[in-house]
Amino acid sequence: MRITCAKDDLAAVLSAVGRAASSKNTVPVLGNVLVDARDGQVVVAATDMEISLRAPLLATIEEAGSVVLPRLASDIVRSMASGPVMIEHRPGEGVVSISGGASAFTLNCHQASEFPELPRDEGIGVRLPSAVITATAERVARAASRDDTRPVLTGVLVRVESDSLTMVATDSYRLAVRRSQIENGPSVPIEALVPARALTEVQRVVTLGGADEVELVLSDTQCTLRAGDVRLTTRLIDGQFPDYRQLIPDRFDHDVTFDRTELLGTLARIGVLAQRNTPVRMSFSDGALTLSAVSDQLGEGRETLAIAYSGDPIEIGFNVEFLRAGVDSIEDDVVRLGIINPLRPGLLRGGNDEYRYLLMPIRLSG
Repeated sequence: MRITCAKDDLAAVLSAVGRAASSKNTVPVLGNVLVDARDGQVVVAATDMEISLRAPLLATIEEAGSVVLPRLASDIVRSMASGPVMIEHRPGEGVVSISGGASAFTLNCHQASEFPELPRDEGIGVRLPSAVITATAERVARAASRDDTRPVLTGVLVRVESDSLTMVATDSYRLAVRRSQIENGPSVPIEALVPARALTEVQRVVTLGGADEVELVLSDTQCTLRAGDVRLTTRLIDGQFPDYRQLIPDRFDHDVTFDRTELLGTLARIGVLAQRNTPVRMSFSDGALTLSAVSDQLGEGRETLAIAYSGDPIEIGFNVEFLRAGVDSIEDDVVRLGIINPLRPGLLRGGNDEYRYLLMPIRLSG
């Protein structure tokens, strides 16, 4: 195989696709990136057997063939001078050459025959605006669990109906839901539990594909996201996702409104002290909210905001990082917090946004 391409194009594709390569050493070839040049096109791909990502590379094919580049090739190419780069590999040899300008590298490599077959596209597809799916995925996936002992909670429930796209994620301490309006959705709703890790790559897939639309293809076992000629495929998670509709209260004793920027700034300052398991304490009284945190090692801090609150004083505690993530996910200038009592979850949402962020409280001492 011998191909020539622009250094910047190669660096961008290797960096993006390499995110799907395995970080484990159990199957060495999975930690690398396949470059396949045939039938007049070059495709770069990586997989860890759970997620696979493939993208086209604009290149001139002088000799067709394929090779598995080591992951460090991405760092090498990125550091090279701008201009054309050549990749050359002779069948059966255990090295690959990368050269451009005054630079020349010979790297150990795997044979393409060692690389697993990539999954084929299958299932029911629906086209969605790129802006809708990226905004929804970004704001919801952050609430998914990272604990592999509960696989169901590491996923995002994706439901596509004729007029809406809904995504839901929870780690049992918080729950994020966003419903977005779409057009020309399927007549029969489709639903799947997609790994959150895959959805966090949607923005990169869209950027690499340069597409205004993303095609979401769902089957019984896998999900494929296509943006232009870029494809990300992931296995679905098997299991029953919690019924989120039953978890979100339909009424609150208090519904408090904040300026989003002001609240984020206060949480950033108080959050310096509210580390690890130290909660941020929210004390509501007539016309005011006092946020405070106390750390035995660092000290204590408090800040008071003027708000439209009336009624009996109430105190509730939250994990400050979870609370900040929820406020940050609100796109409106105004943030609303619904509260029932200090032992029931609080609900964050914007003025007209169909985003909901449910947050479990932390029991306060004293």
